[in-house]
Amino acid sequence: MRIVMNDIHKAFGANKVLQGVNFTLEPGEVHALMGENGAGKSTLMNILTGLHKRDQGSITIDGKEVHFKDSKEAEAAGIAFIRQELNIWPEMTVLENLFIGKELRNSFGVLKERKMKTLAKQVFNRLDISIPLDKKAGECSVGEQQMIEISKALMLDAEVIIMDEPTSALADKEIEKLFTVMKELTASGVSLVYISHRMEEIFEICDRITVMRDGVSVATSYIKDTSFEEIVKQMVGRELEDRYPARVPKYGKTVFEVKGLSRKGVFEDISFSVKEGEILGISGLMGAGRTEIMRAIFGLDPYDSGNIVMNGESVTIKSPADAADKRIAFVTEDRKDEGLILDYSIRDNIMLPNLKSFSSYGVIQTKDEKSFVQTMVKRLKVKTESEEKSVGDLSGGNQQKVVLAKWIGKQPKVLIMDEPTRGIDVGAKREIYQLMNELTDRGMAIIMISSDLPEILGMSDRILVIHEGKISGELMRDEATQEKIMTFATGGNEK
Repeated sequence: MRIVMNDIHKAFGANKVLQGVNFTLEPGEVHALMGENGAGKSTLMNILTGLHKRDQGSITIDGKEVHFKDSKEAEAAGIAFIRQELNIWPEMTVLENLFIGKELRNSFGVLKERKMKTLAKQVFNRLDISIPLDKKAGECSVGEQQMIEISKALMLDAEVIIMDEPTSALADKEIEKLFTVMKELTASGVSLVYISHRMEEIFEICDRITVMRDGVSVATSYIKDTSFEEIVKQMVGRELEDRYPARVPKYGKTVFEVKGLSRKGVFEDISFSVKEGEILGISGLMGAGRTEIMRAIFGLDPYDSGNIVMNGESVTIKSPADAADKRIAFVTEDRKDEGLILDYSIRDNIMLPNLKSFSSYGVIQTKDEKSFVQTMVKRLKVKTESEEKSVGDLSGGNQQKVVLAKWIGKQPKVLIMDEPTRGIDVGAKREIYQLMNELTDRGMAIIMISSDLPEILGMSDRILVIHEGKISGELMRDEATQEKIMTFATGGNEK
């Protein structure tokens, strides 16, 4: 299947999102689509699959112009879209999620459950997945939910598969398996559109790349003919000096300690401390218990034993409200479900944890509130026409900035950041890194969980590695390498 999108335009009201995009997908290729958040990548693919209608331009498939009315029509034509926003029904089983809207029934309308299970197992075996089909999808990890979404697309037997940040929640082993399957698909003539901010993956798996900036396609080239630096320059319209800004930390006193924290079957005897002005990186493989430890510290999940110490005094944290009162903030890895209320405005999201600070006898001080929100939006460089805009309409990078804004407004002493730059473009990443430096310069302690090893190495002053619920190693910035981290992460001992 050969797809040609020519001179595509799209505006939402006065906001011109696409202003003349050209994109061609050849049979059997992996074509990367890159650009900063808000460049128009997802909008372009939504137009291709019928979710949005183009204002101008043409789309042809094998030389014939098409106008899909909706995504079902696109799927019927052989185009599947694995979206970044997971389309999972948490109260339904894994099997029900795989076949939702596409259930197999006999002539009497009875579900052909045995046949459905057989087909599901075939796809799961192909991806080396071992998730029970009767498990509730809401009980699956984010990585497992991502693999369910990928499986749904493979079951459509599509000729074109669009993948929007498919590896953002996957472990290295899962990514390797996905890449193997992608190579098998392209060898059989299936075309793949690969949207990702992970530059290393683009160079490993893709054949060609189209770069978008501000709603325009600025360049298309073969991967072998370009470079990381060239792509970044095309994306941001300027040279990006270094991926990670220089850090010159100035440590203060130990502000936060965890002593012997344990939860049976999840993590055991976790002890560490972090100082004012320090970024403590937390690394390890997916499922090692990194996020679970931080959720327990923040009061989201219980723990069986251990102590949490703030400024030398033991504190009791049984809920996020307790943690916030102790000036601990938590930017979760799932910003859409846990960090934001997507239907609320930017202002409302920023104000939610800060209402008490702007209330007098139960009445919100509107003028002060407005000034505060405007200051936070400006300080974090949130790209928006208005603070009243729904946060669900923002790009991923700007949504992450809103999450940060709402917690920074609380002026925490300890900021926990779980996968802070997942699904964010290189320009927005650097802005968040610079903000982290600014916060630690003011004495804040940051605990950063990340699956991105270059990020861990580039931003951490000290690194703890978690393996099977235990701290398997500790490395200072000047001695840390990817090899040493992976040795500890896989249960080995550094020689």
